[in-house]
Amino acid sequence: QVQLVESGGGLVQAGDSLRLSCAASGRTFNSSAMGWFRQAPGRERSIVASISWSGFSAFYVASVKGRFTISRDNAKNSVFLQMNTLKPEDTACYYCAASQPDFSGTSYSERDYEYWGQGTQVTVSG
Repeated sequence: QVQLVESGGGLVQAGDSLRLSCAASGRTFNSSAMGWFRQAPGRERSIVASISWSGFSAFYVASVKGRFTISRDNAKNSVFLQMNTLKPEDTACYYCAASQPDFSGTSYSERDYEYWGQGTQVTVSG
């Protein structure tokens, strides 16, 4: 059974940092694109960042560029999201996602991701 399990969320103050982790099990994702999405109350889920299977390519939504960094460790079947200088508008449930294998590049489209985690809540107080 394929599982993606996120961790690292929490309640922080504006300007603080958090590091989200996503551990995958059930199959190897080292040829898949991995992504982080988020969903705030009353809003649709949207892309935060995506990373290619090699880790050489990354995509970021404009609002997090320069503050967030996505990375992966294929040996540990894991992906990470380092979030710095957090803002109240970053408050959301953050989801990890994985594409099918042999995926080239990154993707900001939910349709390219087949596996999803249950999410971890990030709350940033102002």
